Amino acid sequence: MSQFSSAALPAVQVIRELGDVGRQVRAHRKQQGLRIDDAAALNGVSVDLLSRLENGAGGIRTDKLLAVLDGLGLALVIAPKDHELLQRLPQDNLIGGRQESPQRLLAHLAVGR
Repeated sequence: MSQFSSAALPAVQVIRELGDVGRQVRAHRKQQGLRIDDAAALNGVSVDLLSRLENGAGGIRTDKLLAVLDGLGLALVIAPKDHELLQRLPQDNLIGGRQESPQRLLAHLAVGR
């Protein structure tokens, strides 16, 4: 699992593992100036759950994940890899320090695996 500073995280990312979600959640929480305990309270989840999510641990209920994403202004989008939206994205976006094709990118968070 690679580590990124919040400045290095792409705004558009295909999720390959729960750690990708966690890094985005942590980056957006910090970008909003929220401590983990404050963000947990605002999103109706425990600090333990939010910590596990940010660290890429499993066992997070889908409803809790969606509540945290919504509370931080993030969206989970699922699309076919060949969707036209993916085809229109810029070719030069970087994910995880390497160049990816438009088929591997999606607005905000996407599950395209």
